[in-house]
Amino acid sequence: MKKGLLAVVCVVAAGCSTQGQVNPDVMQIATTPLTCSSKTECDIWWQRAQTWVAGHSTYKIESSTDTLIQTSGPDGGKRALAYQITRTPNPDGTATIGFAAHCDGSMGCKPNPWEAGADFKQYVRGNMPGAPQSDAKPSQPAPTAMHPDASQGQSVPGASGEAITQ
Repeated sequence: MKKGLLAVVCVVAAGCSTQGQVNPDVMQIATTPLTCSSKTECDIWWQRAQTWVAGHSTYKIESSTDTLIQTSGPDGGKRALAYQITRTPNPDGTATIGFAAHCDGSMGCKPNPWEAGADFKQYVRGNMPGAPQSDAKPSQPAPTAMHPDASQGQSVPGASGEAITQ
């Protein structure tokens, strides 16, 4: 009887120990900087970023400019992700698109912020079905305005689901 109980405890413990772990391939994609190399490419990638957020966010887009896409949220206790996407010009003429996602759920976020970040980056790069290709014409850019809370750099979710800026 004790051996059976011990076996059940070990199986449950093993199941719990793998929860919340992120596939290393997903982590690699999510943490790779998203840097576009020309204005044309950056405009196309920014259009894709707007399309991805509009299609994946439970929350309404609060701000959409040529340097910031930000949703409302997260609402208290909700597992849904809120997004903040930034476009920061680099001195060499390239630009870095930053991704931050977070929720307020005590049981974690849904979807997983790392998986959302990897999916976002693959879509923006045009590596996923349904992503507009590079020969697509970007939409008219929104007026330039920098949100006061927008930070520079590459943002990725931390182990607890909170956004981390690199």
